[in-house]
Amino acid sequence: MPSPALSDSTLLLITAIAAVVAAIAIVAAVGFRLSRSYRELGTEAEHATFAALHSAAVAGGQLRNGLEPAGALKASRQLRTLLNCTVFAMTDCVRLLAWDGSQAAAKAPESAVVMDLVAKALGNGRTQVATLDDTLREALGLPRGVDLKAAVICPMKVDSRAVGCVLILSKTPTAGLVRATNEVAAWVSAQLEIAELSASRTLLAEAEVRALRAQISPHFIYNSLNAIASFINTDPQRARDLVVEFADFTRYSFRRHGDFTTLAEELRCIDRYLLLENARFGERLQVSLQIAPEVLSTVIPFLSLQPLVENAVRHGLEAKLGRGLVQINARDLGAYTEVTIEDDGVGMDPEQLRLVLAGQHDGTHVGLRNVDARLRQVYGDDHGLTIDTGVGHGMLITMTVPKNQPGHDA
Repeated sequence: MPSPALSDSTLLLITAIAAVVAAIAIVAAVGFRLSRSYRELGTEAEHATFAALHSAAVAGGQLRNGLEPAGALKASRQLRTLLNCTVFAMTDCVRLLAWDGSQAAAKAPESAVVMDLVAKALGNGRTQVATLDDTLREALGLPRGVDLKAAVICPMKVDSRAVGCVLILSKTPTAGLVRATNEVAAWVSAQLEIAELSASRTLLAEAEVRALRAQISPHFIYNSLNAIASFINTDPQRARDLVVEFADFTRYSFRRHGDFTTLAEELRCIDRYLLLENARFGERLQVSLQIAPEVLSTVIPFLSLQPLVENAVRHGLEAKLGRGLVQINARDLGAYTEVTIEDDGVGMDPEQLRLVLAGQHDGTHVGLRNVDARLRQVYGDDHGLTIDTGVGHGMLITMTVPKNQPGHDA
C-alpha cells in the first residue's frame, strides 16, 4: 500500500527544524573550540604574568635611550598599569620628565613642586613615603575630592648614584605597593645602566675612529705634501690636480657625521689616496680593481677599507724592491659582500700578526688591529678580518660584511 504523500506545509516544517538543529550544532561546536582555545592560553595567573611581562618589555624599549622625556612618558604609561596606581611619574636630578595619571590626576603639575617632593630621596638615595595633605595636593594641582593619600618616591640608581626618581600617588600605600614600586625603580635603573653602557660603546667606537684618523693622517699628509711640492716647478698642472685630490681625501677622512658609509664612497676615497701615492711611487705602484656593481651600495664602517689599502702600500710595497701590485676585489656572496685586498709585498710573520691583532704589539700595522676590532664590535667575532700572510709572500686581507644592516645609515 503506498505511503501517504506529505503536504507542502509538513515538508516546510521538517526543513525548518533541521535548519535550527544544524545551527545549534554549529554554534555548540564553535563555542567548544573557543572555550578550548581560551583554556589553552593558560590560567588567570598566567594571563596576568604575560600582561606584566609585556608591559615591562614595551617600557624597556622606550628607555633604551636613557632618561629623556618622550621615552620616559611612554614607559610611564606601561608601568602605571603594571603597578595599578593612580599616578606614575619619573624625574631626573633636575626636572620632572613624565607624569601619567588617570582622570582627575591626569594633568602634570609644575616640575619644581615635584622636585621638592623627591629632593630627600635624591639626596639620601633611600625610598620615601610622603603623606599628601591638602596643601601638598593643591600644590600638585590635584582637584578637591581626589582621594590620594600618599606618594611613594623611589630613587633610580646607576653605578650607586641617584640619577632620578620614580614617584607614584596612591589611595592606599600598602607595604606591598611600596615594595613593588621599589622593584620597578630597580628595574628602570637596570634599563638605564644598559642604555648608559650602549652610549659608552658608541662613544668608544667614535673615539676609535678619531684615533684611526690620527694614526693615518700624519704619515700620509707628510708624504702627500712632499709629493705635491716636487711637482710645483716641473709640472704645475699636476701639482694643482693633486692638491684638489688631497683636499677631497682629507675632507672625507675628517668628516664629522656618521659612523658608516657605502662601499662606493670608501672606494672613491681609496681612489684619491692611490692617486696621491702614485705621485710618490710612480710606476712602482700597480693597482688592479675588480668590483661587482651590485655590491657598491653595501654599508660598511667608515674608514674600514682605506687603512687596509694603506697597510698594503706602506708596509707591503714601500720596503719592496721594484714594482708592487695591490689588488682590490669586491664580490656578491648573496646575503654578504666580500672585499679582499691583496699585495705582493714583503709580507709579515704570522706570529707577529697574531700579536698585533691581540693588541700586544705596538708600532706598525696599528690600522689592521683597529679595523679588525671595529668589525668585530659592529658585526660580531665571526666578521673580523681574515688575513693570510708570510714573510716574503705578501698579504691577503678578507673582509665580509652583511648586506642587511638595520640601524646602520650611511
